[in-house]
Amino acid sequence: MTQKLIVKTTVDAPAEKVFDVLADPTTHQAIDGTGWVRESVDGIPLTETGQIFRVGMYHDNHPNKNYEMANRVEVFDRPRAIAWQPGSLARHNPGREDSDDDTVEYGGWIWRYDLDPGDADHTEVTLTYDWSAVPEQLSDEIQFPPFPVAHLENSLANLARLATEVHTARESGAPTHPDG
Repeated sequence: MTQKLIVKTTVDAPAEKVFDVLADPTTHQAIDGTGWVRESVDGIPLTETGQIFRVGMYHDNHPNKNYEMANRVEVFDRPRAIAWQPGSLARHNPGREDSDDDTVEYGGWIWRYDLDPGDADHTEVTLTYDWSAVPEQLSDEIQFPPFPVAHLENSLANLARLATEVHTARESGAPTHPDG
């Protein structure tokens, strides 16, 4: 059984602009296709492999409802690929809210975006949600996939809209941040 979900789309913006949107955690809430991602906690652009960035999360079925993920950048190859592995501090895990352990525990899944410039103004984007390294204990607890593939398709549609808006705004001289 495959442990990956893969979806693709073509974005009407250059790969550099698409990469810039992905490397800005303040846009991740707008890109998210699940509705779970909330605000960027750090608000700092991604610049290198190994960098940690944190985002607020909300899920009705999570025992804490509101929680935080600490994501480690696994791939940073501007403007071709970017990937991160989500993790969390113990206090954000169910039943361990009182923990003072500052170690980030990673679940083994990876969000990866591969960008293939079709031409100067178009980019083919492949989003891979890879669970192949998720430990058996966790994969027994949370079945793969944890959400329908439509959530990934929605994420790519949101990314395409944001990157196109940023590209169009920069061409016209308008503000380039997706929130205004």
